[in-house]
Amino acid sequence: MRPAAALASVGATLLALALSGCSAQETGPTVTVFAAASLKESFTTLGEEFEERNPGTEVEFSFGGSDTLAAGITGGAPADVFASADEATMTRVTRAGGTSGQPQVFARNRLRIVTAPGNPDCVRSLGDLARPELKVVLCDAAVPCGAAARTVLETAGVRVRPVSYEQDVKGALTKVRLKEADAALVYATDVRAAGDAVTGVEFPEAETALNSYPIAVLEDAPQPEEAEAFVEFVRSAEGRRVLRAAGFMEPGADRP
Repeated sequence: MRPAAALASVGATLLALALSGCSAQETGPTVTVFAAASLKESFTTLGEEFEERNPGTEVEFSFGGSDTLAAGITGGAPADVFASADEATMTRVTRAGGTSGQPQVFARNRLRIVTAPGNPDCVRSLGDLARPELKVVLCDAAVPCGAAARTVLETAGVRVRPVSYEQDVKGALTKVRLKEADAALVYATDVRAAGDAVTGVEFPEAETALNSYPIAVLEDAPQPEEAEAFVEFVRSAEGRRVLRAAGFMEPGADRP
């Protein structure tokens, strides 16, 4: 290689290193949030607003069944914040030493029956889910939406033979949207998020199994300060506004 070419090559390499170093310095912390599947729409909005208020900070989400997320956390998966769809799942993480400080309930949710648009099978009540010709889907009992469904069905004395059990509430909703099931029990917030793609049916027995949603900074959070700031933002007036718009109830409220 001729000297001039060699110098040019070295110069280009140094420039690339300088630029990469500058880029690395400009990249801020990333807050990793494990959140229940039913929080997907509202938390995505909150994450975007949090990033706008905290330039350079990024929020990455992992949405899924609360039980699966909790198992990941107790198994050592790196995360900063956990938001569960029920207190029982959060308690398991806390007892395992996975949370820093006391988890705080920030929202509540209730179940709805979801059907195809227009409710073609005329599902009017929880008891209708026992009709033998209906293909009904439930969440697995290990996840909060499944535990709530089991509570309301047992309380009402309704026996359902589901065609499948799904690992999170979005999976149950998708079965109805794809017409692989006639009805499912999901959260009111999921019915609202689906819009015209489904029809929701209220039923009074839902009041027997209201789910409270706790949130906490995790004990081994890589970004503890930013994690705490995100939790506070979720619980702030702006956070409550976004959650209400999604159909969540505030802690202690009986209605959205």
